[in-house]
Amino acid sequence: MKLCITGGGTGGHLAVAEALANAAVENGLEVIFIGSTSGQDRDYFGSHNSFTHTYFLGTTGVVNQRGFAKVKALWRVIKAFFISRKLLKKHGIGATYSVGGFSAAPASFASISRGIPLFIHEQNAVEGRLNSLLKPFSKRFISAYDEKSPIKGYPVKEEFFELARTRQEIKTVIFLGGSLGAKSINDLALSVAVELRDLEIKIIHQTGKIDFDRVKNEYDKLGVEVELYAFTKEMPQLMSKADLAVSRSGASTLWELCANGLPALFIPYPHAASDHQYYNARFIVDNNMGWCQREGSDIKSLFISLLHENLLQKSRALQEHSEKAIAQKMILDLISQEE
Repeated sequence: MKLCITGGGTGGHLAVAEALANAAVENGLEVIFIGSTSGQDRDYFGSHNSFTHTYFLGTTGVVNQRGFAKVKALWRVIKAFFISRKLLKKHGIGATYSVGGFSAAPASFASISRGIPLFIHEQNAVEGRLNSLLKPFSKRFISAYDEKSPIKGYPVKEEFFELARTRQEIKTVIFLGGSLGAKSINDLALSVAVELRDLEIKIIHQTGKIDFDRVKNEYDKLGVEVELYAFTKEMPQLMSKADLAVSRSGASTLWELCANGLPALFIPYPHAASDHQYYNARFIVDNNMGWCQREGSDIKSLFISLLHENLLQKSRALQEHSEKAIAQKMILDLISQEE
C-alpha cells in the first residue's frame, strides 16, 4: 500500500507526521508527504528519508485571514486541492493520514474527492476547525483525549519512555520556553531563581532563541548558577534530569512530559487557537497528573507551594497514562482497515 501523510505548519503536527512515516516504512509502506511552503514543513521534511517524495504547496492559513487576504488564501487552497488530486493519482495512494494544521486541507479534501480513505489524528483536546469539518468523512479519528477514540494515545519518541523515571522530591526544576521562547515562563524562572538556589534546587532553563541573552544576563546579575539553553535537541536527556517542569501545554511537549513521568506546572499560551493549550492542560489536571495556571494570575505563589510536594502519585499516574508505540498502532490499524 502507498500512504500519503499530510498536514503540519508547526512542530507538534510535524512530529506526529514523522512518527507515522517511520512506523509506516517499518511496516513496508511507501509514503509521500504533502505539506505547505508556509510554516515549518519544508524545514522539517526537506530531506527526510522516510518519504519517497515530499511536496510543499503554496498554501497559507485561512481562518485568521480577513477580507481579500481570506479570498486569496482560499484560492491557494483550491489550486493546491487540484494539484493534490493529481499527486494522489500519480502515486497510486491507497490511504491518507492527516495530522492536522492548515496544510492538511488540500490533500485531505482531494482524498475524499477521489474516494481514498482518510485517517485523522487530532493532537489537541479541542478539535481543530479543519479536523471537525473532515471528521464525518474520515475512516478513523484518533485522539489521546477522547474516550471514544479506537486508539488512545499520542505518538512520542521512544527516548522519552527509555529515560522515564518516577519522581518523588524536587531536586531539579526545568523551565521550558519553547523554540521561540515564552517570556512569562522566563520571567517566572528569574523571579524564583534565588529561592531555588537557597533551597539547593538546580535549574535547567530553555529560554528560546529570542530571549536567551536577556535571561542569561539576568541570571548573571542574580549570581545564580543555571544550565541554560536557547534551544536544544537533547530534550529527552534534560527532562530525565528534572523532577518538576514549568512549560507551555502544546500537545507534543505535554505528552513527552507524560511519557517521561515528569510532573509539570503548565502555563498555557493565551493566544493559542480555540484556547486549546488550556484545555490540553486541563486534561492533565482533571486526571490529577499535574497543575495549570493562566498567565496574569499569581503563578509564582503556586510554583513556590509546589516545591515541597510529594510527586510520587502524579509521576506514576503520568507513566500509567502513556503508551509506547502509538504511531505503530495507528499504522497497523490503518493496514487492518484497508485489507
